[in-house]
Order: sequence, then structure tokens, then C-alpha cells
Amino acid sequence: MNIKQYLVITGNYWAFTLTDGALRMLVVLFFHQLGYSPLEIAMLFVFYEFFGVVTNLVGGYLGARIGLNRTMQIGLVLQIIALAALTVPTEFLSIVWVMFAQAISGIAKDLNKMSAKSAIKMLVPGDAHGTLYKWVAILTGSKNALKGVGFFLGGLLLTLLGFVGALYAMIGLLAVVWIASLFLLQGELGVAKAKPKFKEILSKSRAINILSAARMFLFGARDVWFVIALPVTLSQVFGWDHWQVGAFLAIWVIFYGFIQAIAPKIAKADASAFLWAGLLTLVPLTIAVLLQFGSAWGVSPQLSIVIGLLLFAMLFAINSSLHSYLIIRIASADGVSLDVGFYYMANAMGRLIGTVLSGLVFQMAGFVACLLISALFLALSAIIVKPLEAQ
Repeated sequence: MNIKQYLVITGNYWAFTLTDGALRMLVVLFFHQLGYSPLEIAMLFVFYEFFGVVTNLVGGYLGARIGLNRTMQIGLVLQIIALAALTVPTEFLSIVWVMFAQAISGIAKDLNKMSAKSAIKMLVPGDAHGTLYKWVAILTGSKNALKGVGFFLGGLLLTLLGFVGALYAMIGLLAVVWIASLFLLQGELGVAKAKPKFKEILSKSRAINILSAARMFLFGARDVWFVIALPVTLSQVFGWDHWQVGAFLAIWVIFYGFIQAIAPKIAKADASAFLWAGLLTLVPLTIAVLLQFGSAWGVSPQLSIVIGLLLFAMLFAINSSLHSYLIIRIASADGVSLDVGFYYMANAMGRLIGTVLSGLVFQMAGFVACLLISALFLALSAIIVKPLEAQ
């Protein structure tokens, strides 16, 4: 394996992830200070998720044509533009303007992620499945842990430098990383031997389609209760302060990323994705039952959610790592970004569906209903992925 290129790609991905997590926390905290409601703040991120769907489709095509090094660099430049767009005076920070900036950031994030994960396929020998699983898990897990660190960083920068000062600090960091990547990243990485046609962005592989559908429901199941319903419940129902909610979610993401990174030690490369998805299905279902009936049994609702979240983090991390490894293993080596881009399009679609449902279902039916839909989505993910085990 080309360790130098892996380290350059990983360092690039880490720097981007830190700013991505910090930006999310900056937007949430700053716009809460401006008097935006939780639902209004959540809506600021809808374009972020929606353009992730589009970007993964088109980004995979671009990666196969112009190279993963270039799509990664384009992602960095777009993130710099998104950050710069938010440095305008406060009176110009309308909902439409912030959604526009978040759309650019969403495009940047998915270009960067698709490029980083696709590149590993090109750096690991084709038959080294265990090695591939290990490096994918390390990249994915470290990214999510750093996203949690980014949450802390966003709050710290906001306190020390203010909103605009924090944005300029992150622009400076990304500018340095971008210039370094221009010199250090291998040219033509991931370019397909035969230039793909645009119509080829949709996968023709049955295995890729199955895994993509399973991934969509997996991430929809997480976000349907995690994005809006959970933080609002912790804040409004249990009376947690905003900093407590932010710190808890940051720790959760760091723990989740740590488990992802060590997933190969828990579930081997030949582990059953169906079995692990089935185990995960039980967690939101159990939390829902405890919240509905636990008070009669003397079980604290807060304790049910906190312990349930930790179990969910562990099992979700293993499921996510298994899926991430499987897509890289199954993807065609020639033009790998086409398959990976299509797969992460489904991932982004799941996040978008989950985000919208989290607000809608929570508002109409409450937190327990969000958990039940999460369990349903996980059961569907398990059923969909089952046929892959026969291959």
C-alpha cells in the first residue's frame, strides 16, 4: 500500500472534517443566539443534505473522468467559498443565504468524502480484503471522531473569536491544506481507463444497488431520531442546557468514530451484515418500549435514552464500517468513484429522508414514533442486505 498517499488523503479528509463539524456547531449556536427556533435551524441544513445526493452522483462521474485528486481539491475550494459566504454582515444572513452557503458546503463535503474513500481502493492490492477493511475503518472512524472534535472546536472558536473570526480561522486552515494537496496528491488517481458516459452514473450492478438501498435505510434510521427529535427532547423535555446537549452529542460522535475505527477487531471482514443490522434494530425498539412503559417499571427515561444511545453508537458504527468496507470491495477498480459515488448518493438520500422525517414525525407524533420508524428502517436495511451474503 502507498502509505504516503494514504496519509495525504487522510490528512486532507481530517482537516475538512474538523471544519465541517465546527461549521455545523457554529451555525446551530450562532443562529440560536439570533432567535431562530430549532426547526428553523434544522431547515438550514436541508440543502446541505439534498445537494449531497446530487453531488455523489455527479462527483463519482467527475472522479472517474478527471481524477480523485482533483475532485478532492475542488471540494476544499468549495468549502472555503461556503465559509467565506457566511462572513457577510449579520443583517445579510437570511435563511435563504445561509441555505445557499450550506448547499455549497454539502457539495464540498461529499466531493471530499467520495474522493477519500474511493482513493483507498486504488492504494490497496485487490485481494487484500482484510487490509482494505482495516484502512477503510480507520479512515471512516477517525473522520467521525474528528467531527465530534469539530463540534467542540466550533463552540470554542465562537467563544474566542466570534462567528466571523471563527470562519476566517477555518478558511486559513483549509487554504494551507489545499495548497499542500496540490503538490502532494498523486496525479490521475482514480481516472477510468475508458472515459465513462454521463448516463453511466447510475449503477448497473445488482450488488451495488442492494448495498445502496440498505445504506439508505441505515442512515435514515439514525437521522430520523438523532437530528432534530433527540436534541429537542434533551433540551425541552429533560431541561438540558444547550452546551450540555452539544457536548453530549459531540462525545457520542467521538465514541461512535472510535468504534468504527476498531470495527475490524469486533466484526471480521466476513461478518454477517444482516445479523449486525438485526441486532441494531432491537436498540431503538427497546428504547421506545422503555420510554412508553418504563416509568411503571421504575426505569428513568433519561437513563434509557443515554444508555440506548451508547448501544446504538456501538452497533451502528459496526454496521456502517461493514457497509463502507463492502462497497469498496465490491466496487469496480476501473472508475471506482462511479460505484462509490452512487452508493454515497443513497447514503445522502437516507440522511435527507431522516432529517425531514425527524422534524415532521416528532412534531406530529413525538419522540417514541421517531424511534419506531428508526426500528422499521433498520429492519428493512437488514432484509435488503441479506441477499449479499449468498454471493
